[in-house]
Amino acid sequence: MTDADATSPSPDPLATASRDIAEVPAVEIISTAALHLMSAAAVNLGLAADLPDHKDLDEARSLIDSLAGLLDAAAPALGHHHAAPLRDGLRSLQLAFREASSIPDEPGQGPGEKYTGAVFPSATHR
Repeated sequence: MTDADATSPSPDPLATASRDIAEVPAVEIISTAALHLMSAAAVNLGLAADLPDHKDLDEARSLIDSLAGLLDAAAPALGHHHAAPLRDGLRSLQLAFREASSIPDEPGQGPGEKYTGAVFPSATHR
């Protein structure tokens, strides 16, 4: 090790993290946040293979509401290619919530439905 190495400042971890995140496209950050919300909602709906008996519908409602708001706000930036599968996942979670709830919400009052409109099982629309 030279004297120059000993006196040079070590890289600032926050500056390194900022540079790293600056290189990540917004669509990737938004999609990652949406996937985290989806995963957490699924766990709280009892859909996790390793926690099938865990259900917390209050938590699931908050997560689904947040996911719906995020997708509603971010859809123009995401474009159809990225937004469509996330919307499908959201709809699946909304339907799973309706199925898991012993006291059904009125149409349009379920989690996230203020952003998506009322969600009904496909069989009722045939």
